[in-house]
Amino acid sequence: MTCCSYHSVRLPASVAFLVLLAFSTTGCNITQSKETTGTLGISSAPRSDTNWRRSAENWGDRFRANPGDPEAAINYAQALRGMGQRAQAAAVLEQASIQNPKHKAVRGAYGRALADTGNYQQALDVLNRAHTPDQPDWRILSVQGAVLDQMGRHDEARRYYATALRIAPDEPSVLSKLGLSYALSKDLVRAESTLRRATALGRADTGVQQNLAVVVGLQGRFAEAKTIARADLPSEGAAANVHLRLMLAQQNGWGPQDESDSQPPGS
Repeated sequence: MTCCSYHSVRLPASVAFLVLLAFSTTGCNITQSKETTGTLGISSAPRSDTNWRRSAENWGDRFRANPGDPEAAINYAQALRGMGQRAQAAAVLEQASIQNPKHKAVRGAYGRALADTGNYQQALDVLNRAHTPDQPDWRILSVQGAVLDQMGRHDEARRYYATALRIAPDEPSVLSKLGLSYALSKDLVRAESTLRRATALGRADTGVQQNLAVVVGLQGRFAEAKTIARADLPSEGAAANVHLRLMLAQQNGWGPQDESDSQPPGS
């Protein structure tokens, strides 16, 4: 919660920065998150552009041969999203959901794909049908929270995260979104403590560490932010990544930032 982000052009400028954070990765290949894979167990390991294209070809052939195959649809959509073709991914999952109206994993993936294209209310409607109150799925709850955050409904989003954490205590991906939810409300102190809790667990991906770095930087501790970022990425790339996102935040009215330590990397 991003060269690999939700489409920020659909959001107010002051929110676009956190959209960039919420779903950031170390590169521009979006994987099918474990939060939406349901029971199909799709891998969320990072892939190269070549691997995404190969996956799209293979799963695309299988999907076209049988559009009702849930595994083919979800994997094909995953590959399309990895290639940046979000609208096409949503279309594939829409077709799959029509043919599999009760398949929870398909619904979960379709809801996330709709959110990727900025169709937040429709995404919520689909995600609400991806699990039931008597059998809640923490992965779906987490995605629902993220969608609500994009809609500016932060208090409501945090209730979803809290429920997800009761089911999956200390799950880093949920804690990361919760931290960013606090940041969206400009509660940077609570955002930092929550993101630190996520990174301390040792199971968080590099995106969580980078989000922590930006939240720290927004509080004026830019040198510390760069140090945090460099723990996961090569120093030049990490510093440039954090600096860019901090500049976006500053342009959209976020702050404060220590002016004495706001020079670009390498200056």
